[in-house]
Amino acid sequence: MRTIGLTSAMIAAGINYVHSVLGDLDETLTSSGEERLGALVELANLSSIIGNFFRTGIARASQGKFEANGPHKYPDIIARDSSCLDVEIKVALEDNKPKGHLVKPGPHIIVRYVLCADDGIFARGKQNRGSLVRVWEVRVGMLENGHFNESNTPGDSGKTAVINAEGMEALTPVFMDRDRCPWSPRGPRYKQAFQC
Repeated sequence: MRTIGLTSAMIAAGINYVHSVLGDLDETLTSSGEERLGALVELANLSSIIGNFFRTGIARASQGKFEANGPHKYPDIIARDSSCLDVEIKVALEDNKPKGHLVKPGPHIIVRYVLCADDGIFARGKQNRGSLVRVWEVRVGMLENGHFNESNTPGDSGKTAVINAEGMEALTPVFMDRDRCPWSPRGPRYKQAFQC
């Protein structure tokens, strides 16, 4: 994080901003008889919304070191201080690997989230998904060209560049929520991540 210019306070601010703004939106929606935003929009769009709020939270907490770029613009966070680097943000649901349309090597923040019940409790399995967004993991680091798997399947949604397992391992976990982790507590990934 130091190489990029990020701090733990900026990461925390990004997470808190996501939860706060979505909480306000959800309150407005539910008080009008609607469902939470997490139940109203497609998951790909929800991931984009989370990424937009996360970058805004970081920029606000950066004391002018970073600026949030506009939607659908590269990079997501622009460095405004010589000690910082531009950063790309990728967001994915549960333990999915984040993807974009193009390979973009360089500094990355990966945000993964889950959909909890209204009380904030997360239950594993697609059939148990709620609609309350909670970030469960943030990873930070540098990605290289080889950390992406590219595809361009005819008739599919076009070019995609998925961050592969090696790329995910190259990134350092800087935040993990044990109670909302989608991995099985009996599995090796969980035990390794939480040292149990």
